[in-house]
Amino acid sequence: MTMKITAEWERRCAALWAAFEDCDAAEFRSRMQTLADELPEGHTVAAFELASAYDATDLGERAVPLYQRALDGGLDGDRRRQAVIQLASTWRALGHPETSADLLLAERGKTSDHLDDAVTAFLALAFVDLGREREAAALALGALAGHLPCFNLSLARYAADVAAPIPNG
Repeated sequence: MTMKITAEWERRCAALWAAFEDCDAAEFRSRMQTLADELPEGHTVAAFELASAYDATDLGERAVPLYQRALDGGLDGDRRRQAVIQLASTWRALGHPETSADLLLAERGKTSDHLDDAVTAFLALAFVDLGREREAAALALGALAGHLPCFNLSLARYAADVAAPIPNG
């Protein structure tokens, strides 16, 4: 469902997230539920924000179906990519790093934006959990290379070398 959300609703949602540290977990989830209830039933943003609230308060198992509902319902914009990253992170935290890696690898092929490095960072974490530490290090170093004031090309090349298989010999 893609109903236009008002700027005022977005402001209140952002304010609630800004107050996250000032709320206990149950209170935060309750306040997010109240906000979500203002949107029509089945609204993708409501599902995403509720999933995020459950996730942020260590209830990842309750977040997964909400993230999936938001994505299946056509969540778009920045929230869509955030939902993929958060869902993948939650799957990893719940002991399913392969599912996490699959989601993030697919996401890397879909688009490119300001969240690319976040996709890469969470993919690196999934790779660590899968025993693919060299690939994880290469991903992290490659992402870091783009942010350095110098040595960018050298670090990018070294990152590619780290990803290469270790010679047997």
